[in-house]
Amino acid sequence: MSTTSPTTSVAQSLADSIEHQIRSGQLKPGDKLPSLRDLARLHGHAKNTVVSAFETLVARGLVLPRRGSGYYVQALPGPAPHEEEAGSLGRAMDIVWLMREQLKAEPGTLSVGDGFPPVEWLSEARLDKYHHKVVRTGLGALFRYGSRHGYEPLRLHLVRKLADFGIGAEPRQIVLTHGANEAMDMVIRYFVPPGAAVLVDDPGYYPLFGKLKLAGAHIVGVPRLADGPDLEALEQQLIEHRPRLFFTQSLGHNPTGSDLSAAKAFRVLQLAQKHNLLIVENDPLADFKPTASPRLASLDQLERTIYIGSFSKSFSAALRVGFIACGADLASDLADLKALIHVSSSEYCERTIDVILSEGHYQRHLTRLRARLGEATEKATALFDSVGADIFARSAQSLYVWASLPRVPDTLAFARELLPQKIVIAPGRVFCVDSAAISRWSRFNVGAVTDPRFAKALKAALRRVAS
Repeated sequence: MSTTSPTTSVAQSLADSIEHQIRSGQLKPGDKLPSLRDLARLHGHAKNTVVSAFETLVARGLVLPRRGSGYYVQALPGPAPHEEEAGSLGRAMDIVWLMREQLKAEPGTLSVGDGFPPVEWLSEARLDKYHHKVVRTGLGALFRYGSRHGYEPLRLHLVRKLADFGIGAEPRQIVLTHGANEAMDMVIRYFVPPGAAVLVDDPGYYPLFGKLKLAGAHIVGVPRLADGPDLEALEQQLIEHRPRLFFTQSLGHNPTGSDLSAAKAFRVLQLAQKHNLLIVENDPLADFKPTASPRLASLDQLERTIYIGSFSKSFSAALRVGFIACGADLASDLADLKALIHVSSSEYCERTIDVILSEGHYQRHLTRLRARLGEATEKATALFDSVGADIFARSAQSLYVWASLPRVPDTLAFARELLPQKIVIAPGRVFCVDSAAISRWSRFNVGAVTDPRFAKALKAALRRVAS
């Protein structure tokens, strides 16, 4: 039942109508509004209705009452500072800043620090062609909650997909989630009490740092090298902090673009066995890498690893479908936790992914994606080499280049240099456990840096720095 009276609704409508006249310029600052009596007579309203409308306009800051004279239009207030304004680069020290940058799409702005492939790379997949096929997979079920583990046919597809990576799993070992970020959040909720030490790649995935901070965890960074974690530092931190979890990204590491070597993967698992460590392996770029690439979960077979994947980078982040693969008992517990938090994940989205995976078009889409990524990586590397940048890790195909520019000791300050040209970079300190530390590194998206605007703005900014 509505709690709004007819009088209130009429007053609201009248206030909205006058506000439209003010904002459209029909009523200008300083103009006197018609009297209460005149408006009531003109519109056939009760006087109290007009009084209520005027009070609403006063509350909105659009009208000013003058005692004994009437109501006058005020000058419109200036626009409030946009909460996502790119000029607030000081927010780079806030974990949420880059998330805001990544989620907005301001016309004319080139975000070369973006975390996703260019939209034009993904749009060829044609999401619009799948809806009618999804509906045919079970219309009745689409009006109810799904399974706590997630849509079973998709989990069967994922069993086959994981097998291609050398990871053996059964459907009961897979829990579907609202993307990889929810998967990480569920693992944190399950394993991490306040004050617990948790190891992470440093530099690493900054939204993960935010989740751990929300959980009250003690975040301990493991330095990332070009071939994986710094093993000496990892062992020292295992001895000192006795953590239960280590979150890491083996392939196409975000932000460095580096890949884990096979030799280092074996040593990491040996240390995990020795120190009773669980490794949470996030693999968001699985579709961009060769299936035989070293993965901790393929070597360990989900004994001491929890594998997290998604389709955000290779198909669409809007579908929000991710998954956790782990031991069957843990998967059951995580499915219960998921049910408690969200009841279920989106079966409609899961059915969409299942339909996509069932078609040969998806494999052709991946082939094109990998080709584009390889070409863009080559061009991006050549660009940074041409300006004398230091590239952290070189790869034949990587969505990210982690680069240090010549004579640029602080990339946060350099980011401000590029803002007038509407170029937004991702300063290195955003990705570091100690976000206050000055960093000479930045993450660059290879698909974005090939835009000619970036090369022009970059070279001009570097000339200014050198002069």
